[in-house]
Amino acid sequence: MSELIESLQYAATHEWVSLEADNVVRVGITDFAQSQLGDVVFVDLPEVGRKLSLHEPCAVIESVKTASDLYSPVTGEVIAVNETVLDAPEQLNDAPYATWLFCVRAEDVSELSQLLSADEYRQSIDE
Repeated sequence: MSELIESLQYAATHEWVSLEADNVVRVGITDFAQSQLGDVVFVDLPEVGRKLSLHEPCAVIESVKTASDLYSPVTGEVIAVNETVLDAPEQLNDAPYATWLFCVRAEDVSELSQLLSADEYRQSIDE
C-alpha cells in the first residue's frame, strides 16, 4: 500500500497539495504516482510567473517507463519551483512527500474543495 500523509489533499491525477500561508499551494506527486512511474529521470516544471488555470497541464515527469503530465490543482500564478529536483529528479522516488515541485498563489482557494482527502484518495487507488 502507498504511503499517504493525512494532512495533505490529493488530486485524482496523483498530485499532493498543501495549502500554506497567503493562499500559497505547494504541489508534489504522491507515493503511488512515483511507484507507478518507476525511476524518475527528468522533470520539466512551469516557469515562475506563469498563470495557470484549474486542471491545466503544467509540468511533466519522465521516468524510465513513461512520461506523465502534472496538473494545476488551482487557478493562480506560479511563484516558486523546486530547482533542486531538476538536477536530482530521483528525489521524487526517494521522498515524494518531502520533494515539492512548484507553488501557486491561488486566486480562489475554494477550488481546493474538489480535491480528495487521504482516505478518499486511498479508496481511489485501491479500486
